This record gives sequence, structure tokens and C-alpha cells, in this order.
Amino acid sequence: MGYNVTGYKAYKDASVKTASQGKLVVMLYEEAVKQLEKSIEMIDDGNKIEATKIENFGNALQKVEDIITELEVSLDMERGGEIAKNLMSLYVFFNKQLLESTISHDKKILISIKDQMSTLRDAWIQAANSTANTETSMPQDRPSLNITG
Repeated sequence: MGYNVTGYKAYKDASVKTASQGKLVVMLYEEAVKQLEKSIEMIDDGNKIEATKIENFGNALQKVEDIITELEVSLDMERGGEIAKNLMSLYVFFNKQLLESTISHDKKILISIKDQMSTLRDAWIQAANSTANTETSMPQDRPSLNITG
């Protein structure tokens, strides 16, 4: 029995459009971790990937890079202070590591990135939950996160 793809997409779009900023960041991290897990599973113990899986591997890592870019551009460097600077440095590091892993297929690098992103995701979950009942207003000139594509 299949499921209604159109209905699922509409549900997903609605959940993204109605999510708080904190929840959107959590969703980005969750998808990045999911894509990293997929790419890790494609690498064997000798850091080799079957020829039939190379395209899927590249696509998964490209999605992670796109998510990291979205996280980078969502940082408020003026108001974010030291935390924003540290996150930016970490995101730049992740992208360098992803590039290295795309070439070398080094499973250890991807596991390290996945573990760090999982830790960040967990911290954002706590932050989003602690501010879930707090009403905040976002400046209108700030771009919103788009994770529906």
C-alpha cells in the first residue's frame, strides 16, 4: 500500500512554513544527520563505494553542504556575538571536511561530522523547547530559512 505523495509534501511544506526559527534550525540539523548517515552506510570498511552508489553518495553530501550553507547564512553575526562566530568557524570546518571526504571517501571524517552535528542538533532542540512558549519577533528584513526544496 502506497502513500499519497502530494499529501505528504503538503504536510511537510505546512510544517516547515509554520515552524519557529528554532524548530527550523533543528529540522536542518536533523536532515543533515540523516544524509550523513546515508552517506556513511555507502562506504565499506576499506573506504570504497560501489560504482552504483557513487551518485547517491555525492547527492547526499551535496545536501549536507547545502544545509550547512543555509545554517551559515542564517547566522546573525552582529547580534550573535561569540556563539555566531564559533558556529561560522565550525560550519566552514565542516564544509572543508565534507570536501575532503567527497574525494577520499573517509568514513571516519563523516562519522565525526555526524556526531558533532548530532550534538548541535540536541542543543538546538533544548533551546527551541525552552523558547517554544516565548513569543519573539523576527526583524522583517531577515531572510527566513527555506528547507522545503
